[in-house]
Amino acid sequence: MSSLGSYGDEALTLRPGDIIQLSLPGEPAFSDPFTVERDGNLLLPELGRVPVEGLSEAQAKDLLLKKLGVVYRDLNRFDLQLKERQLPITVLGYVRKPGPVTLQALGNIQMALAAADGLVPGAQIDKLQLRRGSEVFAVDYKKYLDSGDANLLPALQPRDLIFVPASPLIGNVQIEFDAATLSAGGDAGESQQAVKVFGEVNNPGSYSIKPGNTVVDMLMRAGGVTRYAGVERIRVITQGAPQLFDLKAYLDSGDASRLADLNGGATIFVPIQEEAVSRNASTVYIMGEVFRPGAYESQQGTSFFDILANAGGPTRFAESRQIRILRIDGQVESFDLQAYTEGLVKAAQPEIRPGDAIFVPEKTDMNEKSWLKVAPNRAVMVMGQVTQPGRFEWSDEMSLLDLLAHAGGPTAQADIANVQIVAPGGKPSIFDLSDFLREGGRLQSLPQIRAGFTIMVPDLPQDPSNNKSQWVRQASENSIYIFGQVGAPGRYAFNPQLSFIDILSAADGPTAAADIHNIRVTHRNESRPRVTQLDLADYFETGDENLLPRVVPGDSIYVPEKNRPWLDEKKETMVRVIGAVAKPGRYRFNDEMTILDLLAEAGGPTATAYLKNIVVVNVAKAQAGQDQARSFNFATFVRKPDFSQLPLVRPGDTVYVPDSTASNWAVFMKGVTDTVSILSIFAITGGL
Repeated sequence: MSSLGSYGDEALTLRPGDIIQLSLPGEPAFSDPFTVERDGNLLLPELGRVPVEGLSEAQAKDLLLKKLGVVYRDLNRFDLQLKERQLPITVLGYVRKPGPVTLQALGNIQMALAAADGLVPGAQIDKLQLRRGSEVFAVDYKKYLDSGDANLLPALQPRDLIFVPASPLIGNVQIEFDAATLSAGGDAGESQQAVKVFGEVNNPGSYSIKPGNTVVDMLMRAGGVTRYAGVERIRVITQGAPQLFDLKAYLDSGDASRLADLNGGATIFVPIQEEAVSRNASTVYIMGEVFRPGAYESQQGTSFFDILANAGGPTRFAESRQIRILRIDGQVESFDLQAYTEGLVKAAQPEIRPGDAIFVPEKTDMNEKSWLKVAPNRAVMVMGQVTQPGRFEWSDEMSLLDLLAHAGGPTAQADIANVQIVAPGGKPSIFDLSDFLREGGRLQSLPQIRAGFTIMVPDLPQDPSNNKSQWVRQASENSIYIFGQVGAPGRYAFNPQLSFIDILSAADGPTAAADIHNIRVTHRNESRPRVTQLDLADYFETGDENLLPRVVPGDSIYVPEKNRPWLDEKKETMVRVIGAVAKPGRYRFNDEMTILDLLAEAGGPTATAYLKNIVVVNVAKAQAGQDQARSFNFATFVRKPDFSQLPLVRPGDTVYVPDSTASNWAVFMKGVTDTVSILSIFAITGGL
């Protein structure tokens, strides 16, 4: 690189940045001063660019007179005067506002950096570059700042370029950081001259070396050694030659001859002192979530809390309920520190002997899988309709409510009346959490949970009309079956506290075709099956709750259709009405009804009915060979009503209304006097 000169001995010639005042009376365009541009030209009215760089004032005046004489005539009073000198330069690199700047005539590099709004943190100020044409000059700006020697800064010339490089420590991505961050990895500018310090030091990195620096100086620059440093076997590599440096021996003796040679580019490695954590006769180890894990000396009478306190105590991530003591003979003991500090256990703190190891595990995070952190013999599985199903660590102080709360509680679809609890190797048991909460249950009535149990919270059954697949997940003994003429027949889950009306309402109630007088309830969970018949109309008329049967899970409810007694009723409970009636068929009959009610139910006799000889036949008596046929003159009854003359009708009887158009009917009816005739009528009615 070339050396820089100054302008002190040079002749005064025009250069870029100079401010020139031109005097031409009568021409307003020349009243303001002109500046010599960076290319050395003056930009003048009517003339354009005129090169003046390197000319003296007199030479520049003669040149302009010739140029102006072509345009202007009266130039007798024309004059040129150098009014002010300036330095137009460019500042690039690691500055806040890179670009061209203009300084006063005596401006220097520091002023140029200030005009560029200062340096950016991370700039390498000991390797500034001053570029002048094809020449490049190195400037140690840091040395100037350290000494204040102005001779270290070269004089500037117009069109000079100052470049500020970035420190190699900042990496390939520009980020904002402070000086402390910059020096965290050392302060070396070039790796060839840096001393690398790593291993068991507090601030490993690359550090610049100054004449006279020793290994101790560089270790101090790196923040000193850690408590685990093997200071007796520090390795120093200088120019490819390794050396061992015993810092302890040097500090004990103060002998400078023990210091290892050190030059730029050297490497210092401080190993870990492995012997400090090896087993000896009085060492106790503490590991895991404590602030200072490591090996500690155990003196006679040293307690568990002494060792834990020396290690700084558990961190906030420690699972203090599952501390493990690994004995030197291979046995493992558990200690619940939290329960001990809360006075929940009466046991004394564990005895710690030399060679033992204390392990403080990490607390299990609810948001991560715990399969590896919680052993199976300490976990309880919670599945089904809870907010956060999973595998949870169990403690004997917990209850079922604690566990469900830990899992986020049941969801809106949870069937809490049938919580299933499965013990390892046992049969599942059912717990009615709904009844417990409703009745304000005692905590003593909660089922006992142990590690290894599985808790299953089933979901409520869906609408049976469109979710038949849900039936598989619903136990039959917990279901109530509703058939027949209801809005939504199906399989429902109810608890014993719900009434018959609740269940019928859940099935959308009876339809318009339902026969509410003959509802049947089948009780299946009793010692023997039993059927209850319900006349729901009586309940609606009286409001008597005692009329409603008690329905429990496992029972079946059947609501028949009122217009289909043929299939829904036994023949022994029905009365047949045949012959010349509007609606012959089978009809229900009770003791409060008469033959008139039956005829009315059958739509009444037709216009051709022979009303003088309506016949009532008891089929059971007829089959036994007894005369059980009675005739009834309905025409006479209508003229002279006498209810005592009405024939007795019983369930199973047949009422026959003959047709007057039948041939020889009167003869036939007069012959009906014996059993044979009775059986003949029975055969006729049976065929009908």
